[in-house]
Amino acid sequence: ERAFANEKIEFHFFTELKEVLGVEKVSGIRIVNNQTQEEGLLPNVEGVFVAIGHKPNTDFLQGFVELDAKGYVVVTEGTRTSVEGVFVAGDVADFRYRQGVTAAGFGCMAAIDLERFLAGK
Repeated sequence: ERAFANEKIEFHFFTELKEVLGVEKVSGIRIVNNQTQEEGLLPNVEGVFVAIGHKPNTDFLQGFVELDAKGYVVVTEGTRTSVEGVFVAGDVADFRYRQGVTAAGFGCMAAIDLERFLAGK
């Protein structure tokens, strides 16, 4: 809410960043709207914050492992999924925090869970 209320911040939804302009600091950006394909140049930009959205990229898992209504992989215990021997890590199962550092930690957890699973076989 604070960011939206700040008149110095502009939001560009459905927009892809094509190029950051400037030599030692940001001076502008080139963008394209992903809905209209309209390209644009925004001069006098002093900073860029890129947010990639929060839809998990799990379409290819549909029908293979259990997904929740929002498309996240359902975790049963630790990092186990609904399919024996299939473990999950990262943003496809993390609907709360969705941060790089938690995704990396999730990767470590999945590796340990997999190692224990294989040791038990």
